[in-house]
Amino acid sequence: MGSIFDKFKIDGKVIVITGGAGLIGRRHTEAVLEGGGIPVLLDIFKEPLDKVKEQFLKDYPESTIETFVTDITKKEKLEEIKEVLLEKYGHIDGLINNAANNPKMEGGAKNMGAIQFHNLPLDIWNEDMAVGLTGAFLCAQVFGTVMEKQGKGVVINVASDYGIISPDQRIYRKEGVKEEDQIIKPISYSVVKHGMIGMTKYLATYWAKKGVRVNTLCPASLENGQDPEFIEKISNLIPMGRMSKPEEYPATVLYMLSEASSYMTGATVLLDGGRTIW
Repeated sequence: MGSIFDKFKIDGKVIVITGGAGLIGRRHTEAVLEGGGIPVLLDIFKEPLDKVKEQFLKDYPESTIETFVTDITKKEKLEEIKEVLLEKYGHIDGLINNAANNPKMEGGAKNMGAIQFHNLPLDIWNEDMAVGLTGAFLCAQVFGTVMEKQGKGVVINVASDYGIISPDQRIYRKEGVKEEDQIIKPISYSVVKHGMIGMTKYLATYWAKKGVRVNTLCPASLENGQDPEFIEKISNLIPMGRMSKPEEYPATVLYMLSEASSYMTGATVLLDGGRTIW
């Protein structure tokens, strides 16, 4: 009988990570590398993808990292990647559905601006659904079906605390700004993240006796250069009194990918400092 810690090892396992060049995507990559796995990073932007690979190969020089520049809403592109991976490795062992159009306070995302519910453009709604839900659905179809045929595998669908609760629009408001100019978190983000939890529950039951486990990870309130006023507002909504740090995610991701969580499927794992219980 091996050590409990041995159950966290994912040596040689091929794990596909969508949105791999993003902040959370990098933490997923770190988790896979720490467990001895092979991360396969998918992203639509080549330059940040190359930078992420370069940085991690410096930190983990003996590791293998695969990268593909692709649009996850195009099933034929995903099929091509699947064939490349199967030809090279013979197996695909995990999928982290991480990609999403995330409207961030610190970024310049077009879906996080002075757009109210009544005038949210249809093209933004459609783009958010396409990346966040359709892309996850297609990746589950393509890579998850491989795992089903193998009789083993793990899928992690990345949602958010906003897949559990509604955005508190008060934390985005600015004093002295006209109502029509206030920034709000768009409805599309909430719908996508709630949808990811629904997709988890569906696939977890669908694949339950076929060796494929499916769970949801809900990262929340990640500190990443937001202004002090925003940080204070959101911290006041969190029992632990602070936002999360990027390094607080990899250990949980590795647990969810590994045999350490062998009896967990259909679960929603919240890393929110207690926000959703208040």
